[in-house]
Amino acid sequence: MRPACRRCRSKATATLVLALLTSPAWAAGPAATVADLAWMTGSWKGAMGPGTLEENWSRPDGGSIASVVRGTANGQTNMIELIVIEESEGSLVLRLQQWNPGFVPRSPSAQEMRLAEISERRISFEAVGEGSLKRLTYSRPADDTFVVDVETAGGAKIAFDLKALD
Repeated sequence: MRPACRRCRSKATATLVLALLTSPAWAAGPAATVADLAWMTGSWKGAMGPGTLEENWSRPDGGSIASVVRGTANGQTNMIELIVIEESEGSLVLRLQQWNPGFVPRSPSAQEMRLAEISERRISFEAVGEGSLKRLTYSRPADDTFVVDVETAGGAKIAFDLKALD
């Protein structure tokens, strides 16, 4: 029996690595369900530059949790965002889309992010593919405080400290 050629072995190895990297088990993040995110529920508001940022998170139900986000400044809405976190393959996936006034989309489609880390009252998502965000982290260090840490695709880091409205 003739030994396999080097090129054949390299091709077989590359095919195996590609299959592992693109398989659903590899792509999924840490184990979690939307029930783990009940701590996010509520209405939160805080400073966003000279304006304000408001996030309104629904209760987890039906395999998802969602938020309508509004940015305002000078008495005008300057951004609306819809965020949906859904259960997928034993983990969580976040999708978000932003609109300018007049419901004009800021991007052609929603950005997708996968769960990177989860702990009690803290969760981080990392971008899958292109988009304006690289990493998005939510935490609730106190009952009346909700923190949103954003890392943009360009590497800028921004933190929003929001307070409970309820």
